Amino acid sequence: MANDDLPEDADELPIPDSALSGTADRTDVSTEELVDTLLILDADLRGRHAAYEANYEYVTSDGTRAYLADSEAWENLVSEFDLDGALESAARRAHTEGATLLVDRSVENPQVTEGIIGIVVGVDTAEVMG
Repeated sequence: MANDDLPEDADELPIPDSALSGTADRTDVSTEELVDTLLILDADLRGRHAAYEANYEYVTSDGTRAYLADSEAWENLVSEFDLDGALESAARRAHTEGATLLVDRSVENPQVTEGIIGIVVGVDTAEVMG
């Protein structure tokens, strides 16, 4: 799926277009539903950098940070929202696929452990850590 096939507001997300379109292609969730859900989650993620930095490994590339988190972090994130199972699963898949792509581009010998859940956030919102 080409970038033109994604909703215009997909450009506001830190998740790579290929992860968005690939997730929509492999799930029963439309690209519009996926992007809308990810935009809502992204707004909530902006305040979580400090906690994620303290608890999870991460890579930063091209203004985007990918945290290699776990199911507890993901559940804490989505628990505040009333997402149906398919939509929550698609959002998790898009974040994890996006994180995997960023790790692959950023690390010489990437090793994303099975069971890791990726959380992708724009780094321009990260708090300055001293």
